[in-house]
Amino acid sequence: MIAASRAPLVALACLASLAGGTLPSSAADYPDHPVRWLIGFSAGGPVDVVARIMSQALSEHFGQQFVVENRAGSGGNIATAAAIASTPDGYTLLFSGANNAISASLYKKLPFDFIRDTVPVAAFTLVPNMLVVSNAMPVKSVQELIDYCKANPGKVSFASSGNGTTVHMSAELFKAMTKCDMVHVPYRGSALAFPDVISNKVQLIFDNLPTAMEQARGGSVRALGVTSPQRWPSVPDLPAIAETVPGYEATVFYGMSAPRDTPPEIVEILNRAVNEALRDPKLIERFAAIGGVPKPMTPAGYGKLIADETERWRKVVEFAGVSVD
Repeated sequence: MIAASRAPLVALACLASLAGGTLPSSAADYPDHPVRWLIGFSAGGPVDVVARIMSQALSEHFGQQFVVENRAGSGGNIATAAAIASTPDGYTLLFSGANNAISASLYKKLPFDFIRDTVPVAAFTLVPNMLVVSNAMPVKSVQELIDYCKANPGKVSFASSGNGTTVHMSAELFKAMTKCDMVHVPYRGSALAFPDVISNKVQLIFDNLPTAMEQARGGSVRALGVTSPQRWPSVPDLPAIAETVPGYEATVFYGMSAPRDTPPEIVEILNRAVNEALRDPKLIERFAAIGGVPKPMTPAGYGKLIADETERWRKVVEFAGVSVD
């Protein structure tokens, strides 16, 4: 009888605690040991660069290490599957992005449903891709590239950071809209692809802006255009591909997701920490150096972005007529 009479009191106490803003002990102590952050691409690539900027900021904020763990392959789906299969306690997170939105329709068989099996945590930035070609290519504009491809069907190849990435699909959309006949050569990350682009073994790549811009500024490749619908602020002299191919657009988003059933209190803690970091002038400066613009969002806002981009890329996949088994 005594135990039964106490139960309602305990329940009311818990409700009062939550109403007063007190977090459950597991969330209040979060994180009390290092956090694994799974990255679906190789070290040195654009995703890895942004992840390491954010991991440093979060490690400093929490006083616990956010350890970047690269699990490259299958357009980021190896890391995604591993994150989804992990314990939903906030100690295994996923670097999510446009590759997840693309994979939902590009891959015929996935062992997960990304939107169903993850929870959105926070967005980091939106960036375009940049079309760069080998310096050995006799083209200096998007139109010259189109003309060259049509004069040499099947003899131009493009690199990507893997099937289902925006690097891959930006080129597929370009092929479909321009009727260029180009051959796809996938790599396990764009950092591994660039040596072959530089040496002209592969003629071009539509890489994420952070690394493509660095390579172009260093003179190892030639930049032709960006995939945003208008010119991008960090490279204002470089035309948008849409100036030559009306309607062309391929935007990249970067963010953080967690396995389904991760406590909402932990999701909120992480979201606040990310958004605080994105307001830091030093981090804004670091993002600007790689062409990124911080885009703080609520978890719900990031979830809507993922859903909207998943639908947008589904239309691109259908238009381009590509799929991966």
